[in-house]
Amino acid sequence: MRALYIVELEEDERNELKEVLSGGSPKVRMAKRAQILLAADRGLTTEEIAFSVGAGTSTVYRTRRKYVEGGLEHALTEKRRPGGERKLSHKEEALLSALACTDPPSGRAKWTLELLAGGLVRLTDHETLSKETVRRRLKENELKPWRQKMWCISWMPSLWPAWRISLICTKNLRIPSILSSISTRLRFS
Repeated sequence: MRALYIVELEEDERNELKEVLSGGSPKVRMAKRAQILLAADRGLTTEEIAFSVGAGTSTVYRTRRKYVEGGLEHALTEKRRPGGERKLSHKEEALLSALACTDPPSGRAKWTLELLAGGLVRLTDHETLSKETVRRRLKENELKPWRQKMWCISWMPSLWPAWRISLICTKNLRIPSILSSISTRLRFS
């Protein structure tokens, strides 16, 4: 059986919660927690609070527990949720863009995500690289290597942070020497 956490708000805490709900547009999670704490202070049960606020009973339970254990600020806020670190650096993303602008390997009509991932693994220190990582970076930079005509984003250190300089790459466009050497290394390695 779970322990019952009784919420008894001070007058200034009650006013702060009402201010959170009435002022501007608070974050949705913070507003839900404020509603839960105000309802718990009025003496409603966990099920009644969950129904009236539109939250699960476990959310109500956790919010009550956080208030009792850490106070109002602890109950309203949450720990930061950092995502995983990016696999590709800005230079590697630029290399991916340059690679996508080259002609595909011989015997292939178009670049595939697997081919681009494999090519980037050969050109960098990565042991593996998923096609999903490549897909996300291409989408982020609005690259579509399977099209006849596409936009390529190149990285220019002298223009940092405005490194999104656009070039149109087509099959008829002459590729600069660095891109030709990348393409050559991929075909013969």
